[in-house]
Parts: sequence; structure tokens; C-alpha cells
Amino acid sequence: MRIYNTLTRSKEEFVPLKHREVTMYSCGPTVYNYFHIGNARPFIIFDVLRRYLEYKGYKVTFVQNFTDIDDKMIKKASEEGTDIFRIAEKYIKEYYVDARGLGIKDATIAPKATENMDAIIDMIKKLIDKGYAYEVDGDVYFDTARFEGYGKLSGHSMEDLESGARVSVDERKRNPVDFALWKAQKPGEPAWESPWGMGRPGWHIECSAMANRYLGETIDIHSGGQDLIFPHHENEIAQSEAVNGKPFARYWMHNGFININNEKMSKSTGNFFTVREIAKKYDYKDIRFFMLSAHYRSPINFSEAMLEQAKSALSRIYECRDNLEFLLSNARDIGLDEDLISSLMIYSKKFRNAMDDDLNTADALAAVFELVREINTSITATSNTGKETIERALELLLELTGVLGIMDEKEETVLDSEIEKLINERQKARSEKNFKRADEIRGRLKEMGIELQDTPQGVKVIKGRKI
Repeated sequence: MRIYNTLTRSKEEFVPLKHREVTMYSCGPTVYNYFHIGNARPFIIFDVLRRYLEYKGYKVTFVQNFTDIDDKMIKKASEEGTDIFRIAEKYIKEYYVDARGLGIKDATIAPKATENMDAIIDMIKKLIDKGYAYEVDGDVYFDTARFEGYGKLSGHSMEDLESGARVSVDERKRNPVDFALWKAQKPGEPAWESPWGMGRPGWHIECSAMANRYLGETIDIHSGGQDLIFPHHENEIAQSEAVNGKPFARYWMHNGFININNEKMSKSTGNFFTVREIAKKYDYKDIRFFMLSAHYRSPINFSEAMLEQAKSALSRIYECRDNLEFLLSNARDIGLDEDLISSLMIYSKKFRNAMDDDLNTADALAAVFELVREINTSITATSNTGKETIERALELLLELTGVLGIMDEKEETVLDSEIEKLINERQKARSEKNFKRADEIRGRLKEMGIELQDTPQGVKVIKGRKI
């Protein structure tokens, strides 16, 4: 497998530090609100990366943190007349509602910054002891000029950073690019004891400390959105490598931006949507499918029209699965059609080739649709396909879509008595050649989210997806 490494600006063969084991750290949400559609993209993309590595036989330790102390948390707590701990508890629960709806697997470890204060303080102490940080009036700053490789991830030179630093003028800093590791307590703010007085950590040090604690001094993959390259990930590298004297992460992966209706997402213009808002109208899996329809490093344009296209395309995959399951229930044991299975396996190879090429989910989805087309053409109600062949085709479809996480597990279609009565009444009307009444009943059932398909094997009942 080859992945694009932001650090080297090139595709590289992926070789983990340990045989068949992978360590991944992905930046998680700041839990002061529901997460928005821009947050959803890295959550989904790097969930797929994790799934694919596991599919390839790797044991993956995946850490995604919760930032539960920062300026946004403090502001939100103040607005709601509560504390950051209650705000965090509320929105971590809400995160899991949306994340699980999107098919995002729970992280192996999901640490909170506030529960790792000892590791954070310890790392800051080491940075001071090694001469990479300094304390001023209870604040602690990282001395960027002392770290020789500063700017290597973003490609910025120290000269450019110094001349273009968008920071408040602070005469206490040795360099305008220096960033906070520890912030002295301000009135009304939550704070923890430290060697420099009561205070709280800066944002960047949290991730360095948690990655080091749970995954070690050097990890295989660090991921996040493109907006995190600078300053967040640049600062993580500086802190971690200054402390440990070793490379922090071997592969850096970043997804591209999301535009909303061809414009940058912005709360101020109202061009801003949370996943929760979108999920009121669309299925979570429609959102996930949309995110995977473009290469993760490319920008993607979010609009209702694009989401409708995703919904329609995903429905074709669901329909293929449902057809196979229906045909399977009536299939005979007549042996395996090895030629057909061999032809279907061609699309499995195309799928893997796409995923091995820097997680190209767009081409992987194209392979899935080629598989669907072949199945729909070759396995029909009149093709007399054997049970074992249908089972193998279904297994392959579920295997590939499972890697992408784009289909919900099949729920048993439980019909209430009214629906069952209408279906039976329609069948009776058809047998009596009262087709007008049969069509009326069919239309009524469709309004209730139930579609009927008449096949040589009988009536196929389909529960509709979210309209």
C-alpha cells in the first residue's frame, strides 16, 4: 500500500514499525457543540483507513482524543451557566450518536485532555529542562528558534513565519512564532496545579502528550484535516521530537477541505451545517457515501444536489444486496458457478488496487458499482443461479462495502398487521384481475415506506430508506 505523506510531499510505500501492527493517532473533536460536516470528513476518511488496514490483516491501535479544555469550552460553559466538565460530558455523548450513525468505529482509546494532565505537565517540564521551553509569569512557551526542524511539515521557513506571524504582540515572547504550552489561570477559568502555578495546557501539547502516553515515542500514522497542518501538527512535531529526540510520526495524512455550495463554510454567512442537522433529512450513510465519493486529499463540494446523488447511488447497492438475499431464500443447491465467481473477483482486485493507491475511495466505489452491475446482469430471477453462487456473490458485496462502512446491517422486515393485511388484499385483487384496486393498494403501501416487487418467486417486500 502506498500513501501520500504530507511530510515528504510524496507517495510512499507503507511499512509500519512493527510487523502486522499499526499505531494511528487522529485529532478528535473539541467537545463544545455538535460536530459539523467539515469535522465529519476526517472522522470518516480515517475510519476507512483503519478498516482497510484491519481488512489487510493489521492489528490497528487507533487513538482519537477529545479536547475537553480550551477557550471554546470555557466560553460555552459560561454561556450555559455550567462548567466545562458538564459541557464535555454532554457533547461527547452527542459525538457518539452522530459518529456511530455515520458508521465510525469507536477508537481503541479515546482519551480526554483533562484526564491526562499529569502527562501534559511532565512533557512541559522535560521541554523546559532540555532548553526548548521557557516560563514567563506563569505562562510557558515553546522556543521555536531552538527546534531546528520547525516548519518542515508545512513547508514554511522561520523567516516567513516570523514576518507573517498573525499573533498578538507579546513582548514576553522571545519570538512572535513561539506558542503556549501552559497558560496561567485567568479569573473564573478552570485550572490545575503545576510547577508554574495554577493554569491549563495549550491545545498543541495535549495531543503530543496523549500520543506519547498511549502509542509511544514514534507512531506510524498521524492524521487530520488539512487545516491542522499549521500550526497544530507542526507544533506537535516540534514538542514531541524535542522531548524524545526521535521522529514523532512516520506518515502524515491530511484530507482536503469541504466547501458548501461552492463557498467556504462559515458560521457568519450561515453557510454552516452540523451532521445532526443534515441527518434529520438524510440517512447518515448517505453522508458517509458522499464523503467517500471523492479522493480524500481533494477538496469536495457539499450541496443538497450532491447528497441526493449520493443517496440515489447508495440505494443501488442496497437494492443489489436485497435482491441477492431474496433470490437466496428461493435458490436451489445446484453447485458453484466458478466462472461467474472468477469474473466477480476481478472487481475485488480492482477495489484493493484502488485502496492500495493512497486510499482512493472514489475508484474503490467505482469497482463496487462494476460489481453491482455484473451481479444484477448475471444473477436474476430467471438465471437459475445456484445457492452457493449467490452466497459467494453476496459475501463479496458485503466484504467490500464493509471495508467502506457504507451499508447498515440488514434489519429483519417486520410487518405490522395493517401492512400485512394490505399485501394480502393486493394479492387477492391481482388473482381476481382487479388491477386497479391492486395498484391503489400498492400506492398506499409506498406512502407508508413499503415497496412491493412482483417476481417469479413471489412478492418481494422492501422497506424504503429515509425520504
